Amino acid sequence: MLYICLLAGAISYLIGSINTSVLVSAFFGKDVRKEGSGNAGATNTLRVFGKGAAAVVILGDALKGVIAILITNFLVDFFRIIGDPIVPVSVSALCVVLGHNFPIYFGFKGGKGITTSAAVIFMIDWQIGLIVLVVALTVMAISKYVSLGSCCGAIVFPAAVIMFYENTTLIILSFAMAALALYMHRKNIQRLINGTESKLSLKGKQR
Repeated sequence: MLYICLLAGAISYLIGSINTSVLVSAFFGKDVRKEGSGNAGATNTLRVFGKGAAAVVILGDALKGVIAILITNFLVDFFRIIGDPIVPVSVSALCVVLGHNFPIYFGFKGGKGITTSAAVIFMIDWQIGLIVLVVALTVMAISKYVSLGSCCGAIVFPAAVIMFYENTTLIILSFAMAALALYMHRKNIQRLINGTESKLSLKGKQR
């Protein structure tokens, strides 16, 4: 079990480190980390390069999570692991998000991992994923704050897991991913408190 966790974690981290936003911005001859808010994620891509570029980033970031979990499930089946498969899956889920946030290929400066996190949550349990997504999108739609919706979704994740599961590993994963998401949004949270956080229009322009 240990070597599968290590292998799955390493592969997932390397997959997560393929930062879609940086690659898309390079297509425009720029580095998204030097534009707008400086964050290598879908929201900043939307603000700087528009909806088309942001859609590509969202798709790419989601695919990273999906591929990482699929590979881990394959490894579990291939090596006929004895034990709870949620353990290597949880390691994979956390590592692919860590790769997105701290990519080895791009100086460990990446995004905030929300889209990739949502993807792995859906892969683990689509019903919990749907709950998290509905909460996040509802808050975003009402408040126009992407960061607030992301943080609310992160908080709801462990609450939903506790409600539907008694699996200790999955509960630990949910709290770890929630804590990581909130940590990555610490500056946004401070700006929300100060009333200086930027809202996002449907056209992706700050106001």
